[in-house]
Amino acid sequence: MMAALASGFGFGMLVAAQVGPIWLLCVRGVLHGGVAIGLALGLGAALVDVAYAALGVAGVATILQIDGVRVVFGALGVAVLVFLGLRALRSALRDTPEETATGGVSGVRPAFLTGLAATAANPLTILSWAAVFAAVSAAGSDDTGSSPILLVGVGVGTFCWFALLSLLVAGLGRFLGPRLRRTIDVVAAVGLLLFAVVLAWRILA
Repeated sequence: MMAALASGFGFGMLVAAQVGPIWLLCVRGVLHGGVAIGLALGLGAALVDVAYAALGVAGVATILQIDGVRVVFGALGVAVLVFLGLRALRSALRDTPEETATGGVSGVRPAFLTGLAATAANPLTILSWAAVFAAVSAAGSDDTGSSPILLVGVGVGTFCWFALLSLLVAGLGRFLGPRLRRTIDVVAAVGLLLFAVVLAWRILA
């Protein structure tokens, strides 16, 4: 049981450590709203990671390998990232730092919902989780009762990573002036749009 939990925790940490849309949203959110915003985003991301990992274990990944299904789900993901990116860019380009909101993460509840949406924006990650659990099973590290424990570990690992990121950003944020914060806002917003382009390219490739 502990081995399965530790494995899931490690997988969750490793996947969350990959720079992606949630990273950018977390950085912006923490700089403007504090650690609580980052934790809410991380919780949303963790829940979606657990759900996608469960779907991968359940065999849904095979459905996503069908071209039509993959394109539809991928297009929805691109639309979500474009929406979040444009909204964040609009927020970042407002006239005064005081008016610069966090692009949909200005409160704990909006941050949680944004974390859900941004993480769910790439349903193709189900394929990655399916591959992870297939490798675990092939290595003999999985049995019929360990998958739920692995999933719990995934969620805890993902959340812990974003908690660490939030604390780090909050600490560094004390030394950032308004201009640098605005620059980070713009870079993060453009980054979200670039992730949308990358996702679209992956779908069509």
